[in-house]
Amino acid sequence: MEAAEGFAAGASNGDVAKDLRVSVRSVQRWRRAWQDIGPEGLRSAGPVSTPKLSDALFAVLEVELVKGAVAHGWPDQTWALARIKTVIGRRFHKSFTLSGVPQMLRRHGWSYQVPARRAVEPDDAAVAGRVKDTWPVRGSTTAALDATSSSKTRPASR
Repeated sequence: MEAAEGFAAGASNGDVAKDLRVSVRSVQRWRRAWQDIGPEGLRSAGPVSTPKLSDALFAVLEVELVKGAVAHGWPDQTWALARIKTVIGRRFHKSFTLSGVPQMLRRHGWSYQVPARRAVEPDDAAVAGRVKDTWPVRGSTTAALDATSSSKTRPASR
């Protein structure tokens, strides 16, 4: 908490801003609030706006997500952020950005990267055999890498 100590001790606005990685203007506003009101002047006023989906609407969204992506017309059972965004738009007539969807999910305790259960697969030997049959190895891979060039004007030398 060096920045907080420097703030109270009278360090320059630039030093405090650099330590806290904020703008100098923010430090100036904080100092003015500290001088006018005291420590209570630095207390957060809370969020600026209310969430787009209330807790009741998010509960409805959870029910929709549990139904699965196939129930909403997609060919597979995976939920992508764009699909969740589309469901929110269709169901609630609300618009989210793709970066706003994971923020909303995390705020309600959801994680969009962790699968709910392990994929159902046949035994590992069958999967390994299928991969081997599907992707045969042809020749040396290092020879193919050595002969390539990323330059359009200067071809690879052999």
